[in-house]
Amino acid sequence: MSVPAATFAPVPYDLVIVGGGVNGIGIARDAAGRGLGVLVLEGRDLAAATSSASSKLIHGGLRYLEHSEFRLVRESLKEREVLWTAAPHIVHPLRFVLPVRPGMRPAWVLRTGLFLYDHIGGREHLPPTRTLRRGRAAAFAPLRDSIRTAFEYSDCAVDDARLVVLNAIDAHEHGAAIAVGWRLTGARRAARNWNIDVESSGGERRTVQARGLINAAGPWVTSVLASAGVPRHRALRLVKGSHLVLPRLYTGRHAYTLQAQDGRVIFAVPYGDSYTLLGTTEIPYAADAAQASVSDTEVDYLCRGVGEYLREPIEPKKVVWAYAGVRPLYDDGSVDASTVTRDYVFDIDAPPDAAPILSVFGGKLTTYRRLAEHALAKLLPRMHIETRPWTRGAVLPGGDFPNRDIEAFTARQRVRYDFLPPSTIRRMCRAYGTRIERIIGAARSVADLGDELAPGLFAAELAYLRREEWARCADDVLWRRSKLGLQFDASVVETINRWFAGGV
Repeated sequence: MSVPAATFAPVPYDLVIVGGGVNGIGIARDAAGRGLGVLVLEGRDLAAATSSASSKLIHGGLRYLEHSEFRLVRESLKEREVLWTAAPHIVHPLRFVLPVRPGMRPAWVLRTGLFLYDHIGGREHLPPTRTLRRGRAAAFAPLRDSIRTAFEYSDCAVDDARLVVLNAIDAHEHGAAIAVGWRLTGARRAARNWNIDVESSGGERRTVQARGLINAAGPWVTSVLASAGVPRHRALRLVKGSHLVLPRLYTGRHAYTLQAQDGRVIFAVPYGDSYTLLGTTEIPYAADAAQASVSDTEVDYLCRGVGEYLREPIEPKKVVWAYAGVRPLYDDGSVDASTVTRDYVFDIDAPPDAAPILSVFGGKLTTYRRLAEHALAKLLPRMHIETRPWTRGAVLPGGDFPNRDIEAFTARQRVRYDFLPPSTIRRMCRAYGTRIERIIGAARSVADLGDELAPGLFAAELAYLRREEWARCADDVLWRRSKLGLQFDASVVETINRWFAGGV
């Protein structure tokens, strides 16, 4: 399959979707699978903003129960196993340990919340909550002696940016055009269509038509409304969440949910094979979302918050990567940024006999598939289109191996491609699943994969990423299609950029 990264047909579309994050791409996949003509406009890269700056979790949001967001939690919990089934190469079950600490929420409150967490979402395959006691569970080893009791519960980890890319591949294979490097510059209603002005990163300009417009631009949702001359009916609240990645802080594949002094929670999650991810902060944000960064205050907050639980202090100087993302939340009037709803809300502007526009406010990674279903259920009747949802139970590209057993699948690939290091096979299986064949194919030796541009990264993989995943530069490869940027220095970035430019 050849995926033209920055070309699309000059034909009328049923839907033009602005935004290549998880919500926009999720809607595109769903709509294309229903037979609609879809064009996605993404000015930078897939998952370039909020969708690659998450906590990397598919979770119900245990703390949202405190704010009575039962609908959101129930929907999120139901989606955990749906997404695990759809993409078992990038979604993995994870056990979270929630220590009981004096002065924080009492044990009975935590246990009551976890009872609800276990039962309101229709959990089928993930194991239930259990109580842990010091002396009987290895999870206490890195924790301070004062912590004697904890609860262990289930959620899932995910490669967030790859979740977006896999949805984009599936959308494209169902007929959607994915225009990476193109942005909306203006839109005008004409009779029952939108005339949409677009511009490429290289300065090329075009106008396309669509029966409906979906604004899933995340932090820039209000800017798109302004460009389309549409009044805003919903309020947007920008909240910055920052995360830190450090060398592995403890052994074991479990995560920790830690209560901070201010009532928020901080996650400590195994990341890759060698790191621990800490997050997140939640602070109001009013600047350019594309320039969001982690402040020294946030680094100190996360290190101190986790350090209050661990035996060994966490030194900020050991942080190997810090990233921040801006969450475009629906402003429900909450005073505290941490309590603003994570639920999604739609703003529809659809005058009689005029082309509609639907804008997405809020949402979270876990609920993107249901958000897509709900968005189309709201919009398509306004366009007199009747279709049915189809994505529940549909496997994402690469996830079609038996029993969601990524370890067994990886073991088979190690035998098949025994000329590659096991670590390389493991990484590729967890990124591409069965589509590893599209990279390695009939290769019988390392030489068949082309130049090794960095340890374990061959020209054959870059060619695949450019051909089928819209990658255009080193950042696309190292920080979104993978997290290899944690391992390589600036010289590798230059080498990969030269390769994309044709100089390698």
